Amino acid sequence: MSVAFLHQQISLKHFYVTSRRILPWIILFSIVLISYGLVGGLFLSPPDYQQGDGFRIIYVHVPSSFMSLLIYSLMGVHSIIFLIWRIKLADIIAEASSLIGATFTLMALITGAIWGKPMWGTWWVWDARLTSELILLFLYVGYMGLRSSSLDWRIASKRCAILAIIGLVDIPIIHFSVEWWHTLHQGATLAKFAKPSIDTLMLYPLISMIIGFFFFYISIVLIRVRAIILYRERHTEWASNIVKNEFS
Repeated sequence: MSVAFLHQQISLKHFYVTSRRILPWIILFSIVLISYGLVGGLFLSPPDYQQGDGFRIIYVHVPSSFMSLLIYSLMGVHSIIFLIWRIKLADIIAEASSLIGATFTLMALITGAIWGKPMWGTWWVWDARLTSELILLFLYVGYMGLRSSSLDWRIASKRCAILAIIGLVDIPIIHFSVEWWHTLHQGATLAKFAKPSIDTLMLYPLISMIIGFFFFYISIVLIRVRAIILYRERHTEWASNIVKNEFS
């Protein structure tokens, strides 16, 4: 595989054109998976023997929590790629992911509070898992604030990349907090797929929701990446032609 071919694959123009072809399929996959997950989780799966129907919030809470960690991890990886190899696309993907990741993190905190009230008797405790997840939300917000702090995207990109990499420290803390410290938060439900601590009638819709949320993230991030590419490349001929043809 030649270097020229690799450069072509990661070029902004090539990505913009290619993403247009795959975006409808990704949106379709996300709709199908989330629809199955919601129907299976809310109507077909049996009530939990301890929590009753209150456990069903798991079908939004767990996928949101998973995506909050995954998206920030992807932001950190793309930030490393951008700093080392100066690949513009990596920086744009990180930028486009930040708002989506912050939204999933906020959803995880809100649904966790709603779930915690009947289970723990309180909306919030300064639990290791909850506190580290809240710090993750602050990292997302700080990243977005830092991104808008400079009119020069090159300066903002470097600053944000450094912040994203430093913030990666919080990811293993969130993941292993229930094992490292005494915490009210329950352990991982899907840690062992060979013997998960959840009935299969509950498990399959949950897995479908997680994968569906992932495809939803991919679809939204592609839309945002395409918009950022057009804005950054607005002075180039190819971007100007696309704007004229698609939006005029």
